[in-house]
Amino acid sequence: MSISGLDIVVLAAYFIIVLLAGVYFSRKNTSTEEYFVGGRSFGGLVIGLSLVGTSISSITFIAFPADAFKTTWIRYITAFMMPLAVWIASRYFLPFFRKEKITSAYEFLEGRFGPSIRLYTALVFLIAQLVRIAIILFLLSLIVQEITGLHPIWCVLIGGVFVSIYTIIGGIDAVVWTDVMQTAILVFGGIICLAVIVDKIPGGLSEIIDKAIEFKKLSFHELRDGELVPLALGVSLKEKAISMMLILGLTAWMTNYCNDQNIVQRYCAARSMKEARKAMWISVACSLPIWAFYMFLGTALFVFYQYYPADAATEILEGTRKAEQILPYFIIHNLPPGILGLVLSAALAAAMSSLDSNINSISTVFVVDIYRRHLRKGLEDRHYLRVAWAAATVASVFMIGGAIVLLYAETKTLQDTANILVSILGGGMLGIYMMGFFTKIGDARAVWVGIVITIIFTVWTVLCSKNLLPEEIHAPFELYYTGLVGNVLLFVVTFCVASFWAKGKQKLNSGV
Repeated sequence: MSISGLDIVVLAAYFIIVLLAGVYFSRKNTSTEEYFVGGRSFGGLVIGLSLVGTSISSITFIAFPADAFKTTWIRYITAFMMPLAVWIASRYFLPFFRKEKITSAYEFLEGRFGPSIRLYTALVFLIAQLVRIAIILFLLSLIVQEITGLHPIWCVLIGGVFVSIYTIIGGIDAVVWTDVMQTAILVFGGIICLAVIVDKIPGGLSEIIDKAIEFKKLSFHELRDGELVPLALGVSLKEKAISMMLILGLTAWMTNYCNDQNIVQRYCAARSMKEARKAMWISVACSLPIWAFYMFLGTALFVFYQYYPADAATEILEGTRKAEQILPYFIIHNLPPGILGLVLSAALAAAMSSLDSNINSISTVFVVDIYRRHLRKGLEDRHYLRVAWAAATVASVFMIGGAIVLLYAETKTLQDTANILVSILGGGMLGIYMMGFFTKIGDARAVWVGIVITIIFTVWTVLCSKNLLPEEIHAPFELYYTGLVGNVLLFVVTFCVASFWAKGKQKLNSGV
């Protein structure tokens, strides 16, 4: 399919506006303090909307409707724990990060456990983010290619080069302000899609709700052998259960808001503690309804294709086609010229709001935690600013190159391998922070024991998932909970080792 001239004009306008924002903010970037945290001058509303843009990403635009279309609202269960996680982060973690005026989330770990733990966690973050941005750009290229018909490499280059330029030159200022704009575009694009669906279905919104209830689509049922089965309510590690998914959600949101550099860097960029806390709650207040809206969009698509059957929709429901293709398919076949350009801009915005944040965070962590701390100490700030630009450029090249490799490699295998590597190295990261903030014992030795045991545990679960071990020693729990168990394991092991290998109480300080 080729897009119309009007769609191209709309897309060009989006690109120009974002690029001009990068050029505008580039004039302010005369120091690393400005480039990394915007001079710590942002208001809570702007930071909050930026956090929304980073957290919703392309997963919201593509995966949420896909899940709701094929199954139910299971994916949304974890979102219910976001307010509790944010309350914990704002109550215990935020005050420390603001008081110490840190730039990187990993500075804390050096003061608490020593430089080796800080270096390890920083390196794990860099590896994870480099893998993540390559995969996000790859997925974005598939969406753009399916909608526009352009060659996949051109889709990678257009999206990758564009987001790299405004992020590298504009720093955190460009990232924050473009994220705000991209959040608005993402929401608007979804509203357009839902409006078209409501307009075409006889009976409109009420009919969508009635049909969704009839087919159990507005529920927390799991698809098993082609049938929707209610999730269990009790606590069990052997199957998916609502209570366990809530705990899983709490762990995931705690990880994001307590030690994820992409998030921590944002509320460290706020002008005050009050504004940072406001930003966190604005993120909650906006993210939850946006996610629910996109889940409902998937439900509406299910009802739409009950009235207007299509082979693609049937194949998705039968499992012979990927569910993530449902929204792009709808966009291609049901949106008029001009509107298609707007919605395509929303798809681009969804991915770019994550990519720009990741690239800037990679640059920040490399300079603050590795280069300035271990490689070249005590140089003038201008030197570190140039290194930050170079680091962001290298990350962008890796992102584009990685996405192209994914285009031509055995995609699923390569993605699985990358994700396995990240999960093995990064397992239990929240456990380290919980140990650091909520206990006063332990040093690097105890943490390293916990890390090694957790890595061994994660390798074991990976081998189990690939059926490479005898059935007698397979994991006695649902592997869906590996991350949750890994965090608990690291904390418990580190605490026990620290208790027997005590070296005195440790203080909470930011390190070197």
